[in-house]
Amino acid sequence: MNAPELTEDEHLGLYQRATDNGAEWWRVSVADRPENYRLEHGTDDGERTGAVDIDLVVDAENLRAKLKKWRREGFAIDIDDTNAEHDAAERIAFMPALQRAAALAAVAKQRHAEGVNESESVRIGHLDVPCGMDGPLVPRINPAYLFSERFNDIVEDIVENRRVMLIGHTGAGKTSLIEQVAARSRHGVLRSNMNGQTTVGDFVGFWTVKGGETLWVDGVLPTAMREGLWLIVDEIDFAEPSILAALTAVLEPHGRLVLKEKGNEIVAPHPAFRLFATANAVGAMSQFRHLYQGANLMNEAFLDRWRVYLLDYLSPAEEADVLIRTLAPHMTRTLATTLAAIAADCRAAFSREDLSSAFSTRRLLDWAELMLRTGDPERAAGPAIYAKVSPEDAALIRGIIRHHIAPAA
Repeated sequence: MNAPELTEDEHLGLYQRATDNGAEWWRVSVADRPENYRLEHGTDDGERTGAVDIDLVVDAENLRAKLKKWRREGFAIDIDDTNAEHDAAERIAFMPALQRAAALAAVAKQRHAEGVNESESVRIGHLDVPCGMDGPLVPRINPAYLFSERFNDIVEDIVENRRVMLIGHTGAGKTSLIEQVAARSRHGVLRSNMNGQTTVGDFVGFWTVKGGETLWVDGVLPTAMREGLWLIVDEIDFAEPSILAALTAVLEPHGRLVLKEKGNEIVAPHPAFRLFATANAVGAMSQFRHLYQGANLMNEAFLDRWRVYLLDYLSPAEEADVLIRTLAPHMTRTLATTLAAIAADCRAAFSREDLSSAFSTRRLLDWAELMLRTGDPERAAGPAIYAKVSPEDAALIRGIIRHHIAPAA
Protein backbone atom coordinates (compact mmCIF):
# COMPACT_ATOMS: atom_id res chain seq x y z
CA MET A 1 0.00 0.00 0.00
CA ASN A 2 1.41 3.37 -1.03
CA ALA A 3 2.16 5.93 1.64
CA PRO A 4 -0.17 8.93 1.61
CA GLU A 5 1.06 12.05 -0.17
CA LEU A 6 2.68 14.63 2.05
CA THR A 7 1.05 18.03 2.18
CA GLU A 8 2.86 21.17 3.25
CA ASP A 9 0.52 21.76 6.20
CA GLU A 10 1.48 18.34 7.59
CA HIS A 11 5.25 18.51 7.62
CA LEU A 12 6.76 22.00 7.14
CA GLY A 13 7.80 23.74 10.32
CA LEU A 14 9.91 23.46 13.46
CA TYR A 15 10.00 20.18 15.45
CA GLN A 16 11.29 20.45 19.03
CA ARG A 17 11.81 18.36 22.14
CA ALA A 18 13.02 19.26 25.60
CA THR A 19 16.40 18.00 26.80
CA ASP A 20 18.32 18.30 30.06
CA ASN A 21 20.40 21.13 28.57
CA GLY A 22 17.65 23.04 26.79
CA ALA A 23 15.92 22.05 23.56
CA GLU A 24 16.78 20.16 20.40
CA TRP A 25 15.06 21.00 17.10
CA TRP A 26 14.70 20.11 13.45
CA ARG A 27 13.43 22.62 10.89
CA VAL A 28 11.75 21.34 7.67
CA SER A 29 11.46 23.61 4.63
CA VAL A 30 11.12 23.25 0.86
CA ALA A 31 14.40 22.60 -0.98
CA ASP A 32 15.42 24.07 -4.33
CA ARG A 33 14.80 20.83 -6.17
CA PRO A 34 11.19 19.70 -6.79
CA GLU A 35 9.81 17.10 -4.39
CA ASN A 36 12.78 17.56 -2.03
CA TYR A 37 13.00 19.01 1.47
CA ARG A 38 15.68 20.74 3.49
CA LEU A 39 16.32 19.54 7.05
CA GLU A 40 18.25 21.69 9.53
CA HIS A 41 19.20 20.53 13.03
CA GLY A 42 20.30 22.53 16.07
CA THR A 43 20.11 22.88 19.83
CA ASP A 44 19.02 25.65 22.22
CA ASP A 45 20.79 25.92 25.58
CA GLY A 46 18.01 28.01 27.08
CA GLU A 47 19.76 31.34 26.59
CA ARG A 48 20.45 31.36 22.86
CA THR A 49 19.83 29.18 19.83
CA GLY A 50 22.89 27.34 18.67
CA ALA A 51 24.16 27.23 15.10
CA VAL A 52 22.84 24.69 12.61
CA ASP A 53 25.01 21.59 12.91
CA ILE A 54 23.21 19.40 10.38
CA ASP A 55 21.92 20.65 7.03
CA LEU A 56 20.76 18.13 4.43
CA VAL A 57 18.27 17.61 1.59
CA VAL A 58 16.00 14.54 1.45
CA ASP A 59 13.19 13.30 -0.77
CA ALA A 60 9.60 12.74 0.37
CA GLU A 61 10.14 9.07 1.27
CA ASN A 62 13.12 9.84 3.50
CA LEU A 63 11.26 12.73 5.11
CA ARG A 64 8.36 10.39 5.93
CA ALA A 65 10.78 8.05 7.72
CA LYS A 66 12.31 11.02 9.60
CA LEU A 67 8.89 12.19 10.78
CA LYS A 68 8.11 8.75 12.22
CA LYS A 69 11.48 8.65 13.99
CA TRP A 70 11.01 12.14 15.45
CA ARG A 71 7.57 11.22 16.81
CA ARG A 72 9.05 8.18 18.58
CA GLU A 73 11.80 10.39 20.04
CA GLY A 74 9.35 12.94 21.41
CA PHE A 75 9.66 15.74 18.87
CA ALA A 76 6.54 17.84 18.33
CA ILE A 77 5.88 20.54 15.74
CA ASP A 78 5.86 24.07 17.13
CA ILE A 79 2.52 25.47 16.00
CA ASP A 80 3.72 28.99 16.77
CA ASP A 81 6.57 28.77 14.28
CA THR A 82 5.02 29.50 10.91
CA ASN A 83 8.15 30.74 9.12
CA ALA A 84 8.65 27.58 7.12
CA GLU A 85 5.01 27.43 6.06
CA HIS A 86 5.08 31.12 5.17
CA ASP A 87 8.27 30.66 3.11
CA ALA A 88 6.74 27.76 1.23
CA ALA A 89 3.55 29.68 0.50
CA GLU A 90 5.55 32.63 -0.80
CA ARG A 91 7.66 30.34 -2.96
CA ILE A 92 4.58 28.76 -4.55
CA ALA A 93 2.80 32.11 -4.99
CA PHE A 94 5.73 33.96 -6.57
CA MET A 95 5.33 32.93 -10.23
CA PRO A 96 1.55 33.50 -10.43
CA ALA A 97 2.02 36.91 -8.79
CA LEU A 98 4.83 37.76 -11.20
CA GLN A 99 2.75 36.74 -14.21
CA ARG A 100 -0.13 38.94 -13.06
CA ALA A 101 2.20 41.90 -12.50
CA ALA A 102 3.85 41.41 -15.89
CA ALA A 103 0.47 41.23 -17.61
CA LEU A 104 -0.63 44.50 -15.98
CA ALA A 105 2.65 46.16 -16.97
CA ALA A 106 2.19 44.99 -20.57
CA VAL A 107 -1.34 46.43 -20.66
CA ALA A 108 -0.07 49.77 -19.34
CA LYS A 109 2.66 49.88 -21.98
CA GLN A 110 0.17 48.99 -24.70
CA ARG A 111 -2.13 51.82 -23.63
CA HIS A 112 0.80 54.22 -23.71
CA ALA A 113 1.79 52.97 -27.17
CA GLU A 114 -1.76 53.46 -28.45
CA GLY A 115 -1.49 57.11 -27.48
CA VAL A 116 1.60 57.58 -29.66
CA ASN A 117 1.10 58.78 -33.21
CA GLU A 118 2.01 55.93 -35.58
CA SER A 119 3.84 58.37 -37.82
CA GLU A 120 6.12 59.16 -34.86
CA SER A 121 7.08 55.56 -34.12
CA VAL A 122 8.20 52.42 -35.93
CA ARG A 123 7.52 48.79 -35.08
CA ILE A 124 10.66 46.81 -34.23
CA GLY A 125 10.07 43.32 -32.90
CA HIS A 126 6.98 43.63 -30.70
CA LEU A 127 7.60 47.25 -29.72
CA ASP A 128 6.85 50.71 -31.09
CA VAL A 129 10.11 52.69 -31.02
CA PRO A 130 9.73 56.51 -31.05
CA CYS A 131 11.31 58.08 -34.13
CA GLY A 132 13.89 60.84 -34.19
CA MET A 133 14.76 63.36 -36.87
CA ASP A 134 16.46 62.33 -40.09
CA GLY A 135 20.03 63.55 -40.40
CA PRO A 136 23.46 62.70 -41.78
CA LEU A 137 24.33 60.61 -38.69
CA VAL A 138 21.38 58.22 -39.09
CA PRO A 139 22.81 54.81 -40.16
CA ARG A 140 21.69 53.21 -43.40
CA ILE A 141 19.01 50.54 -43.15
CA ASN A 142 20.16 47.02 -43.95
CA PRO A 143 16.95 45.46 -45.33
CA ALA A 144 18.34 41.95 -44.82
CA TYR A 145 19.08 42.49 -41.13
CA LEU A 146 17.39 39.86 -38.98
CA PHE A 147 15.83 41.06 -35.73
CA SER A 148 15.81 37.91 -33.64
CA GLU A 149 13.17 37.51 -30.94
CA ARG A 150 15.99 37.48 -28.37
CA PHE A 151 16.59 41.18 -29.17
CA ASN A 152 13.17 42.25 -27.89
CA ASP A 153 14.36 42.94 -24.34
CA ILE A 154 17.21 45.09 -25.66
CA VAL A 155 14.85 47.12 -27.86
CA GLU A 156 12.52 47.62 -24.91
CA ASP A 157 15.43 48.87 -22.79
CA ILE A 158 16.26 51.37 -25.55
CA VAL A 159 12.69 52.67 -25.50
CA GLU A 160 12.84 52.97 -21.68
CA ASN A 161 16.18 54.83 -21.87
CA ARG A 162 18.21 52.20 -20.05
CA ARG A 163 21.99 52.12 -20.35
CA VAL A 164 22.68 49.02 -22.43
CA MET A 165 25.98 47.15 -22.68
CA LEU A 166 26.33 44.35 -25.21
CA ILE A 167 29.09 41.80 -24.65
CA GLY A 168 30.28 39.04 -26.93
CA HIS A 169 32.99 37.96 -29.35
CA THR A 170 34.21 40.14 -32.19
CA GLY A 171 31.81 40.04 -35.12
CA ALA A 172 28.79 38.90 -33.09
CA GLY A 173 26.80 41.92 -34.27
CA LYS A 174 26.80 44.04 -31.11
CA THR A 175 27.23 47.41 -32.78
CA SER A 176 25.14 46.55 -35.84
CA LEU A 177 22.12 45.73 -33.64
CA ILE A 178 22.11 49.23 -32.15
CA GLU A 179 22.76 50.85 -35.53
CA GLN A 180 19.91 48.99 -37.20
CA VAL A 181 17.45 49.99 -34.45
CA ALA A 182 18.65 53.58 -34.89
CA ALA A 183 18.40 53.33 -38.69
CA ARG A 184 14.77 52.25 -38.59
CA SER A 185 13.80 54.81 -35.94
CA ARG A 186 15.77 57.63 -37.62
CA HIS A 187 18.15 58.43 -34.75
CA GLY A 188 21.66 59.73 -35.37
CA VAL A 189 24.54 57.65 -33.98
CA LEU A 190 28.01 58.62 -32.79
CA ARG A 191 30.62 55.95 -32.16
CA SER A 192 33.68 56.25 -29.97
CA ASN A 193 36.12 53.37 -30.23
CA MET A 194 38.26 52.77 -27.15
CA ASN A 195 41.27 51.64 -29.19
CA GLY A 196 43.93 52.99 -26.86
CA GLN A 197 44.27 56.20 -28.86
CA THR A 198 41.06 57.81 -27.59
CA THR A 199 41.81 60.40 -24.90
CA VAL A 200 39.54 61.89 -22.26
CA GLY A 201 39.75 65.13 -24.29
CA ASP A 202 38.35 63.35 -27.36
CA PHE A 203 35.58 61.93 -25.22
CA VAL A 204 34.62 64.88 -23.02
CA GLY A 205 36.11 67.95 -24.73
CA PHE A 206 39.13 70.25 -24.77
CA TRP A 207 40.25 73.85 -25.16
CA THR A 208 41.97 74.89 -28.37
CA VAL A 209 43.23 78.07 -29.99
CA LYS A 210 41.80 79.10 -33.36
CA GLY A 211 42.52 82.43 -35.00
CA GLY A 212 44.00 83.73 -31.80
CA GLU A 213 40.83 82.90 -29.88
CA THR A 214 40.57 80.21 -27.22
CA LEU A 215 37.62 77.92 -27.94
CA TRP A 216 36.05 74.95 -26.21
CA VAL A 217 35.41 71.89 -28.39
CA ASP A 218 32.86 69.37 -27.12
CA GLY A 219 33.86 65.71 -27.17
CA VAL A 220 31.55 62.95 -28.36
CA LEU A 221 29.81 62.55 -24.98
CA PRO A 222 28.54 66.12 -24.48
CA THR A 223 27.82 66.40 -28.23
CA ALA A 224 25.54 63.36 -28.10
CA MET A 225 23.91 64.54 -24.89
CA ARG A 226 23.16 68.05 -26.20
CA GLU A 227 21.92 66.96 -29.65
CA GLY A 228 19.95 63.88 -28.64
CA LEU A 229 22.16 61.39 -30.49
CA TRP A 230 22.81 57.75 -29.64
CA LEU A 231 26.37 57.23 -28.41
CA ILE A 232 28.03 53.82 -28.76
CA VAL A 233 31.21 53.38 -26.71
CA ASP A 234 32.83 50.50 -28.57
CA GLU A 235 35.20 48.15 -26.73
CA ILE A 236 34.65 49.89 -23.42
CA ASP A 237 36.81 47.25 -21.71
CA PHE A 238 39.81 48.96 -23.38
CA ALA A 239 38.90 52.46 -22.15
CA GLU A 240 41.20 54.56 -19.97
CA PRO A 241 40.12 55.00 -16.31
CA SER A 242 39.68 58.77 -16.83
CA ILE A 243 37.11 58.08 -19.57
CA LEU A 244 35.23 55.61 -17.39
CA ALA A 245 35.17 58.16 -14.57
CA ALA A 246 33.62 60.78 -16.87
CA LEU A 247 31.14 58.23 -18.17
CA THR A 248 30.00 57.13 -14.70
CA ALA A 249 28.40 60.54 -14.12
CA VAL A 250 25.84 60.00 -16.90
CA LEU A 251 25.09 56.30 -16.45
CA GLU A 252 21.84 57.01 -14.67
CA PRO A 253 18.95 57.54 -17.12
CA HIS A 254 18.87 61.28 -16.38
CA GLY A 255 22.47 61.67 -15.23
CA ARG A 256 24.21 64.95 -15.99
CA LEU A 257 27.76 65.65 -17.09
CA VAL A 258 29.84 68.28 -15.30
CA LEU A 259 32.53 69.85 -17.52
CA LYS A 260 35.08 70.77 -14.87
CA GLU A 261 37.49 72.09 -17.51
CA LYS A 262 34.79 74.56 -18.59
CA GLY A 263 34.02 76.12 -15.24
CA ASN A 264 31.83 73.23 -14.03
CA GLU A 265 29.28 73.68 -16.82
CA ILE A 266 26.46 71.17 -16.48
CA VAL A 267 25.30 69.29 -19.57
CA ALA A 268 21.77 67.91 -19.23
CA PRO A 269 20.79 65.01 -21.55
CA HIS A 270 18.40 65.60 -24.44
CA PRO A 271 15.31 63.31 -24.10
CA ALA A 272 16.38 61.38 -27.22
CA PHE A 273 19.94 60.75 -25.94
CA ARG A 274 20.81 57.08 -25.49
CA LEU A 275 24.03 55.54 -24.21
CA PHE A 276 25.40 52.14 -25.23
CA ALA A 277 28.61 50.21 -24.76
CA THR A 278 30.10 47.10 -26.32
CA ALA A 279 32.77 44.84 -24.85
CA ASN A 280 34.53 41.57 -25.57
CA ALA A 281 35.83 40.44 -22.18
CA VAL A 282 33.47 41.62 -19.44
CA GLY A 283 31.30 39.72 -16.99
CA ALA A 284 30.20 36.42 -18.54
CA MET A 285 32.85 36.94 -21.25
CA SER A 286 35.70 37.37 -18.76
CA GLN A 287 36.83 33.79 -19.38
CA PHE A 288 37.97 34.93 -22.84
CA ARG A 289 40.04 37.90 -21.61
CA HIS A 290 43.24 36.21 -22.74
CA LEU A 291 41.94 36.33 -26.32
CA TYR A 292 41.59 40.12 -26.10
CA GLN A 293 44.96 41.38 -24.94
CA GLY A 294 44.75 44.73 -23.18
CA ALA A 295 41.14 44.39 -22.02
CA ASN A 296 40.60 45.86 -18.56
CA LEU A 297 38.81 44.20 -15.66
CA MET A 298 35.64 46.13 -14.81
CA ASN A 299 34.30 46.22 -11.28
CA GLU A 300 30.78 45.19 -10.38
CA ALA A 301 29.81 48.69 -9.24
CA PHE A 302 30.40 49.97 -12.79
CA LEU A 303 28.67 47.01 -14.45
CA ASP A 304 25.66 47.33 -12.14
CA ARG A 305 24.90 50.69 -13.76
CA TRP A 306 24.26 48.92 -17.09
CA ARG A 307 21.85 46.35 -18.42
CA VAL A 308 24.39 43.83 -19.71
CA TYR A 309 23.36 41.41 -22.48
CA LEU A 310 25.45 38.54 -23.78
CA LEU A 311 25.19 38.51 -27.57
CA ASP A 312 26.22 35.31 -29.28
CA TYR A 313 26.61 34.71 -32.99
CA LEU A 314 23.51 34.00 -35.01
CA SER A 315 22.44 30.37 -35.09
CA PRO A 316 23.17 28.50 -38.37
CA ALA A 317 19.46 28.66 -39.27
CA GLU A 318 19.31 32.42 -38.65
CA GLU A 319 22.52 33.01 -40.56
CA ALA A 320 21.24 30.97 -43.50
CA ASP A 321 18.16 33.23 -43.56
CA VAL A 322 20.39 36.33 -43.59
CA LEU A 323 22.40 34.93 -46.52
CA ILE A 324 19.24 34.23 -48.51
CA ARG A 325 17.68 37.61 -47.77
CA THR A 326 20.89 39.49 -48.59
CA LEU A 327 21.89 37.63 -51.75
CA ALA A 328 18.49 36.66 -53.19
CA PRO A 329 17.57 35.30 -55.66
CA HIS A 330 20.88 33.57 -56.39
CA MET A 331 21.60 32.28 -52.87
CA THR A 332 19.65 29.04 -52.45
CA ARG A 333 18.71 27.32 -49.19
CA THR A 334 21.20 24.49 -49.89
CA LEU A 335 24.10 26.90 -50.43
CA ALA A 336 23.16 29.06 -47.44
CA THR A 337 22.85 26.11 -45.05
CA THR A 338 26.31 24.82 -45.97
CA LEU A 339 27.96 28.24 -45.65
CA ALA A 340 26.31 28.84 -42.27
CA ALA A 341 27.60 25.45 -41.06
CA ILE A 342 31.14 26.40 -42.12
CA ALA A 343 30.88 29.67 -40.17
CA ALA A 344 29.60 27.81 -37.09
CA ASP A 345 32.54 25.37 -37.22
CA CYS A 346 35.02 28.25 -37.54
CA ARG A 347 33.49 29.95 -34.50
CA ALA A 348 33.63 26.73 -32.51
CA ALA A 349 37.33 26.49 -33.38
CA PHE A 350 37.78 30.10 -32.22
CA SER A 351 36.09 29.34 -28.89
CA ARG A 352 38.41 26.34 -28.45
CA GLU A 353 41.33 28.68 -29.25
CA ASP A 354 42.26 26.61 -32.31
CA LEU A 355 41.67 29.77 -34.35
CA SER A 356 43.03 33.14 -33.29
CA SER A 357 40.50 35.17 -35.31
CA ALA A 358 36.71 35.30 -35.12
CA PHE A 359 34.42 34.63 -38.08
CA SER A 360 31.86 37.42 -38.39
CA THR A 361 28.62 37.42 -40.36
CA ARG A 362 30.09 40.32 -42.33
CA ARG A 363 33.01 38.10 -43.40
CA LEU A 364 30.65 35.28 -44.32
CA LEU A 365 28.51 37.59 -46.48
CA ASP A 366 31.57 38.99 -48.23
CA TRP A 367 32.83 35.49 -49.01
CA ALA A 368 29.40 34.35 -50.25
CA GLU A 369 28.98 37.40 -52.48
CA LEU A 370 32.40 36.90 -54.07
CA MET A 371 31.72 33.18 -54.39
CA LEU A 372 28.57 33.85 -56.40
CA ARG A 373 30.61 36.08 -58.70
CA THR A 374 33.51 33.70 -59.22
CA GLY A 375 31.77 30.34 -58.88
CA ASP A 376 34.82 29.17 -56.90
CA PRO A 377 34.74 28.93 -53.05
CA GLU A 378 38.53 28.68 -52.75
CA ARG A 379 39.23 31.60 -55.05
CA ALA A 380 36.63 33.74 -53.24
CA ALA A 381 38.08 32.80 -49.85
CA GLY A 382 41.45 34.31 -50.78
CA PRO A 383 40.56 38.03 -50.47
CA ALA A 384 37.51 37.48 -48.25
CA ILE A 385 39.11 35.23 -45.61
CA TYR A 386 42.65 33.89 -46.05
CA ALA A 387 44.42 37.20 -46.62
CA LYS A 388 42.93 38.58 -43.39
CA VAL A 389 44.23 35.87 -41.06
CA SER A 390 47.51 34.17 -40.21
CA PRO A 391 48.80 31.30 -42.38
CA GLU A 392 47.99 28.86 -39.58
CA ASP A 393 44.41 30.10 -39.32
CA ALA A 394 44.04 30.06 -43.09
CA ALA A 395 45.11 26.41 -43.21
CA LEU A 396 42.60 25.42 -40.53
CA ILE A 397 39.74 27.34 -42.18
CA ARG A 398 40.63 25.77 -45.54
CA GLY A 399 40.31 22.36 -43.92
CA ILE A 400 36.88 23.23 -42.48
CA ILE A 401 35.68 24.45 -45.88
CA ARG A 402 36.89 21.28 -47.60
CA HIS A 403 35.11 19.20 -44.97
CA HIS A 404 31.80 20.77 -46.06
CA ILE A 405 32.41 21.38 -49.76
CA ALA A 406 33.67 18.63 -52.06
CA PRO A 407 36.04 19.77 -54.84
CA ALA A 408 34.47 20.26 -58.27
CA ALA A 409 34.82 17.29 -60.57
